[in-house]
Amino acid sequence: MSFILKPVDTVETISREDFKKNYLDARKPLIIKGLTKDWPAREKWTTDYLKEIGGDLEVPLYDNSKADPSKPINAATAHMKFGDYLDLIKREPTELRIFFFNLFKKVPSLINDIKIPKDLMGGFIESMPAMFFGGSNSVTFLHYDIDLPHIFHTHFGGRKHIILFDYKWKDRLYCLPNATYALEDYKVDNPDFEKFPALKGVEGYEVFLEHGDTLFMPTGMWHWMKYVDGSFSLSLRAWDQSISRKIASVWSLFRHGAVDSVIKMAFKEKYAAWREKGAVRIAERAMRNGSPK
Repeated sequence: MSFILKPVDTVETISREDFKKNYLDARKPLIIKGLTKDWPAREKWTTDYLKEIGGDLEVPLYDNSKADPSKPINAATAHMKFGDYLDLIKREPTELRIFFFNLFKKVPSLINDIKIPKDLMGGFIESMPAMFFGGSNSVTFLHYDIDLPHIFHTHFGGRKHIILFDYKWKDRLYCLPNATYALEDYKVDNPDFEKFPALKGVEGYEVFLEHGDTLFMPTGMWHWMKYVDGSFSLSLRAWDQSISRKIASVWSLFRHGAVDSVIKMAFKEKYAAWREKGAVRIAERAMRNGSPK
């Protein structure tokens, strides 16, 4: 027995009513192939074009290595000119990736190349369109987003392998205490089920995004991503409209952001070791109890 992965529902287009009933309210992922069919970005956004408009910008880069317990989780490992980085991912495999890059602040006209899908739902955070870039072989570790948004994740320029899990599997995924990400010692695409037995039987989804595809990820959904080709994505984020989820978002930002960072900086390696042991203990207890039920 291993992960039980099923495909994500795929549509060309979808009505607001169908989307709300079967995906938004049901907290279920969906691929919308045709969402970007009338976006100028679908044909316009190439690495050559992005290099032309923002190539001189210096960008922070991240790799696949385990997070340093004495540093913030998203601490950069290097910096490079954006244009040089785009040349790199086009030329050869690399683990280096760009995380949560708001190129729109630097080049405001980019907003004219996309259309926020307000016809499907409200609550979009229009000031926070974020871009993500990766070379072939680069991996985004398993996590859920700290502010608990709904996400429309559109991919450009290649293929991307994504594995998703519902939030209810949090404990069985060896989530680190006070964090929104999993113990980093197992490979999500090829886990060691003998070393991490709580992963056996965990249910999820598997997706391969291609150019122009949009993946809807509902609030709290765990995601792991691997760039099959050097390529990039755009994430549009939206708040859930329920008061309870908005309260949960604020609490998550406080607990998993401010509080965790303070403890991490104060206790460093000791805190890291405590969290890893805690993740194993919680996961194995959940497995014994048959959670989630």
